[in-house]
Amino acid sequence: MDILYLLIPVSIVLVFAIIGVFWWALHAGQFDNVEREGERILRGD
Repeated sequence: MDILYLLIPVSIVLVFAIIGVFWWALHAGQFDNVEREGERILRGD
């Protein structure tokens, strides 16, 4: 039962870290043109 006092705050911090990384990726332009990158893989240069 005592482990919950550790696991719950750690999981909350982890969720906020994941949300922060996703927010950074959105604003850094990581998802701007997903279709072009998918087509680039299929083309053999």
